[in-house]
Amino acid sequence: MDKKKTPLYQLEICANSLQSVINAQKAGAHRVELCAGLWEAGTTPSPATIKKSCELDIKVFVLIRPRGGDFVYTDLEFELIKEDIKICKSLGVDGIVSGVLKPDNTIDIERTQTLIELSKPLPFTFHRAFDLIEDQEAALKQLIALGAQRILTSGGETSAPEAQHQLKKLVETSNDRIIILAGGGIKSNNINKLLKTGCKEFHMTANAIVKSPAAKAPIMLNASTIIPEQNYKVSNLEEIINVIHELDTFFSKHD
Repeated sequence: MDKKKTPLYQLEICANSLQSVINAQKAGAHRVELCAGLWEAGTTPSPATIKKSCELDIKVFVLIRPRGGDFVYTDLEFELIKEDIKICKSLGVDGIVSGVLKPDNTIDIERTQTLIELSKPLPFTFHRAFDLIEDQEAALKQLIALGAQRILTSGGETSAPEAQHQLKKLVETSNDRIIILAGGGIKSNNINKLLKTGCKEFHMTANAIVKSPAAKAPIMLNASTIIPEQNYKVSNLEEIINVIHELDTFFSKHD
């Protein structure tokens, strides 16, 4: 996908590896949100993965999240977030995805503003921590005031297709002052539910489980997990193509 072309809509693939980025590019996605640790809902990827991804012909936004779990960070963790943003900028990424909450699940205004300012001139997406916030309309207005460019959200539900009404409400409230990036649980067989929300940007993993060719492990290295340790996820080329077909069909009729 030509980085300079302005499409009728944008599809962002949550890519957890260089292979996933390559698949997203081949399928025709507009950009990726590069991350690691999908089993933990996404963590900061390695510098090598970021560097090699930026050499491809697709926009690369990078998730900056030092660990799984909540979005309330210690001073040490916050320093890591800031340092990772600096590293990403030096590697030539196209955008930053991050955000910080307070213990009451409201936006940590001071820290989030610091991250937005540090990310400049790159666009800043406030990630799905937004879906833990009770008053999303108030939070949306705060993020507009802080200068964020996008909010990645499932409308406060487990998956975006379940939140059609709320996503439409957020788009209306945004009034083109910030982009509502619909994401969470989106697949080729349900994206049609989001096409009348007013959203023009969509986020999905399109993941397929890759079964390990290795011999069956005699033990689990992490005794506390139910995750199949030897298998891994990769963004599925065919699923991305199917979603793009759905989006192309709709937006070509409503241009």
